[in-house]
Amino acid sequence: MAVTHAFWLAGRQATGDDTFDVTSPWDGRLVGKVSLPTDAQVEEAVAAAYAVRDEFAATPAHVRAAALDHVSRRLVERTEEIAQLISAENGKPIKWARGEVGRAVSVFRFAAEEARRFNGGEAQRLDTDAGGQGRLALTRRFPKGVVLGIAPFNFPLNLCAHKIAPAIAAGAPIILKPAPATPLSGLIIGDLLAETELPAGSWSILPVANDHMPALVQDERLPVISFTGSEKVGYAIMDSVPRKHCTLELGGNGAAVVLGDYSSDADLDWAATRIATFSNYQGGQSCISVQRVIADAAVYDRLLPRIVAAVEAQVTGDPGDDKTDVGPLVSEAAAQRVESWVQEAVEAGATLLTGGERDGASYAPTVLTDVPADTTISCEEVFGPVLTVTKVDGEGAAFAAANDSKYGLQAGVFTHDVQVAFRAHRALEVGGVVIGDVPSYRADQMPYGGAKQSGVGREGVKFAMDDYTYERVLVLTGLAL
Repeated sequence: MAVTHAFWLAGRQATGDDTFDVTSPWDGRLVGKVSLPTDAQVEEAVAAAYAVRDEFAATPAHVRAAALDHVSRRLVERTEEIAQLISAENGKPIKWARGEVGRAVSVFRFAAEEARRFNGGEAQRLDTDAGGQGRLALTRRFPKGVVLGIAPFNFPLNLCAHKIAPAIAAGAPIILKPAPATPLSGLIIGDLLAETELPAGSWSILPVANDHMPALVQDERLPVISFTGSEKVGYAIMDSVPRKHCTLELGGNGAAVVLGDYSSDADLDWAATRIATFSNYQGGQSCISVQRVIADAAVYDRLLPRIVAAVEAQVTGDPGDDKTDVGPLVSEAAAQRVESWVQEAVEAGATLLTGGERDGASYAPTVLTDVPADTTISCEEVFGPVLTVTKVDGEGAAFAAANDSKYGLQAGVFTHDVQVAFRAHRALEVGGVVIGDVPSYRADQMPYGGAKQSGVGREGVKFAMDDYTYERVLVLTGLAL
C-alpha cells in the first residue's frame, strides 16, 4: 500500500476528504497518495497567514535565519532520500536529482544569510535644501503581505525552495502550491520547517487542485503572487489580478551562440559537449535548456557533427540508474506533444539528424537543422530533449537570430573576445547572458528572470526578497546633523 501524504496547514499536518495519486513517469508505478485540502482548510490556511503577518514581519532576524539554516542542514542529511523521491515522482535522472537537492541546500543557506543582513536601513540627510534642515530619512523594507507561491514540476524541490526561503527570510507568510504532478518533494520542506520555531500560520504547503486556484489567486489577503510555469497561465494570472504584485518566471527558447573566434578543436569539443548535455538534462524540461544553436558559418561545419555525436552519447533510460543522463518527460502526453512538434518541422522541410523517436513518456535526444522559422518548434518552448542548429554569417546576424523570439530568458555566447561579451550583454534581449557557456547556467543567488514574454520580476534569494517587500521611509525631525 502506498503511503498517503498529509499536507501542511498553518505549520501542522492535516488531511482532507480526497486524495490523488502520484505516479512515476518512467514505469507508471504508484509513488504515493496525497491528501487534497478542502475549501474550508484552504480558507483556514489563508486566514492564519493573514492573521500572523504583522507578528511574522516583526520576528527577529535570528529566529528566521535559524529556521532557514536548520532546513538547509536537514536537506543535507536527507539528500539521498529526497533525491530518490524527486526521481520517482518527476522521472529526473538520479544524478540530476541529487544536484537539485544540493541547490536547495544552498537556497536555504543563502536565505539565512540574507535574513541576517536584510532591512538594515539606509540613512539619508535631507538638509540638502533649507526646508530639510534638521531632518534625516531612514528607509527600511517591509513585507507587502502574504505570498502565494505557485511552483512547477520540473524542479519540484528547488523551485519550491525559491518561493519559501525568500519569503521566510523577508518575514512574509507564504502559502505554497506545489505542482500536481510532483507535490511530494515540496511537502518534504514542510517536514523540515515543522522542526523549527517559526510562528504557526507563517507557512502552509497546500496541494490545491488546479481548478480551485482561481479563487485563491483572487483572494485579496494574498497581495503577492510568485508563479513559475507556462506563459499562458502566468499572464492569465497577472491579467486577472492587475492590482496585485506578480513575479512571473515563464518560458524560454534558449539560444547558444557559437561565434567564429571559438574555433579550436578544444573550443568546439567543449561547446558541443555543453550544448548536448544542457539540451537534454532534465529531459529538456528546463526553461533555460538549450533549444537553439546559432553557429557562425566559420565554425558550423566542424561544430555540427560534434553536437550530433555528443547528443548520441547521452545515456537514456531508467532515471534510477546512476549512468542515465536523460530520463522520461513528466508524462506521456508531454512526450506526444514533443513528437508532434518534431514531425511538423520535418514535414515542413527540417532535416532530422538524430533522435525523433518516442517510447511512452520518453523521447530520444533529437537534433534538427534547416528548421523553417514559422514552425512551432522554432517559435515556442519545446520543453523536451530537442535541439535545432542554424548557420549564420557573423556576430550581428547571430545576435539578431537569438533575439528573433518572443521569449528572452537567458542566452549563452561562446566567444573569447571580451568586447564581444559586452556587446552581447547590450544587444541580447534576455534576462541573463552567459559567456563561454550555454544559457542553462544558473547560480541560485544571482538575479534570475526574463524579458519579453519570459516574465516579469526576478528570482534569486535577495531579489525575490525585494519583490516580496516595499520601501517605507521614516523622517526624523529636529536633529543636530
